[in-house]
Amino acid sequence: MASLKLQVNGAERSVEADKDTPLLYILRNDLALNGPKFGCGLGECGACTVLIDGKAARSCLIPAGSVEGRPVVTLEGLAKGDALDPVQQAFIDENAAQCGYCINGMIMAARALLDRNPRPTENEIKQALAYNLCRCGTHIEIIRAVQRAAELQGKAAPRTAMAEGTQ
Repeated sequence: MASLKLQVNGAERSVEADKDTPLLYILRNDLALNGPKFGCGLGECGACTVLIDGKAARSCLIPAGSVEGRPVVTLEGLAKGDALDPVQQAFIDENAAQCGYCINGMIMAARALLDRNPRPTENEIKQALAYNLCRCGTHIEIIRAVQRAAELQGKAAPRTAMAEGTQ
């Protein structure tokens, strides 16, 4: 066991854990952040996606010790107070969820995409989300949600460094 200092959603957090413990376990079990889901545990489904240094990453595969001092953003960290991130709002507006299990990964992958490409084409959206599995069949709504998020963020104030995961 070691004392790990993690920077999660803009706050420094200390946890006692082995450095090899998957980040997902720390986020869910120690920090009570339940946006990232345990899906396959193999990095294949995307349900556990978070942003690390502003890039989408599968937290079930990332050793917690490897992210010490690096900004980690979970689904919970996207909103600013009561104001949802444009991606979160767009997923609600487009009814882009059924069971909701994949939505964390879809939203986090979409946020990473829009941070690097604010006006993606439909093909770029499909490519960015291709490795996030959804069994409910809401793919059309999810693509529309990402397109709407691009429109919403174009009208909103610039995103902060914490929301972008680039503190």
